[in-house]
Order: sequence, then structure tokens, then C-alpha cells
Amino acid sequence: MRSFVPATETTADLRRAFGRYGTGVTVVTTKTPTGLVGMTANSFTSVSLDPALVLWSPATSSKRHDIFASAAGFCVHVLGADQLALAQHFATQGHDFETVDWIEGPTGAPTLQGCLAAFHCETYAVHPAGDHSLILGHVKSAAMRENDDPGLMFDRGRFGQFAPQS
Repeated sequence: MRSFVPATETTADLRRAFGRYGTGVTVVTTKTPTGLVGMTANSFTSVSLDPALVLWSPATSSKRHDIFASAAGFCVHVLGADQLALAQHFATQGHDFETVDWIEGPTGAPTLQGCLAAFHCETYAVHPAGDHSLILGHVKSAAMRENDDPGLMFDRGRFGQFAPQS
């Protein structure tokens, strides 16, 4: 194992080290006075069952950061392994919902159809955290697929799915 100190000159190493931790993939959506917005995010986690809280973390450099940091609410969609195209779409096309199957959710944010789970949230808190923000959501409504379909995973810059060991 090679050690290093996080610094400007080791940013690429730190990014690669962080990338060793595989994560699920989500799309977060919101409704603004000027339209719908979505973005792909892999920085999502549950925080608390009581109250029901989740957290996700957009980069401050994202063109969509300020929209989500100031939103009254949002919906986090956990993507299935069959939804790579949806992840890729919202990674680059935050305002384009024309080709996406969605309905308005209980808190007003778009609900993308066919996801493994969806968490409709009111924004609970937003905290600055270096070059990202930590956005906590109070889950007001949740839904999930009633099957065992695998989730879409992101690991070392690649998309894939979990393969259980026999």
C-alpha cells in the first residue's frame, strides 16, 4: 500500500483512493419556479430513521449546485442496473425531461419511473463542506420496487452492478 498526504499535488491520487469505494448511483430531482432540474449523484447515504433523514453531496462547481442548495425539497432516485442511460442523461442534461418517464411526486419534485427506490424530501439542512455541500433531506414519502433487481453501481470511474459471491 502506497501512502501519501492529501495536498494539491496529490489530488489525482486522492480521487483514485476515494474511487476505490464503490457506491450506488442516484438521480436527484427538484422543481423550481423556472422548471425541472435533475442531476446524477453517487454521494448519497441514509442518515437517520427517526427522523427519516438522507444526505447527498453536490460539488460547488456544478452548474446545478445552487439550484439544489436553495431548493425547498427534492427527490432522490436509487437507480437499477438497467438504468445506466438515465444516469448518463442526468450527468449532462439537467434540464431535459422530454425523453424521461416521470410524474409529479408528493412534494412537487419529479418522480422518475422504474427506479429501485425514491425518497421525496423537504430540505432539512445545507452545510458547506470543502468543495461540496452536504444537503440533508427529511424524507416525507418513499417508494420502492417490489423485486430483487440489482442496483446500478459506480466504482473507479466505471458503472456496473454487484455480483454476489456464491
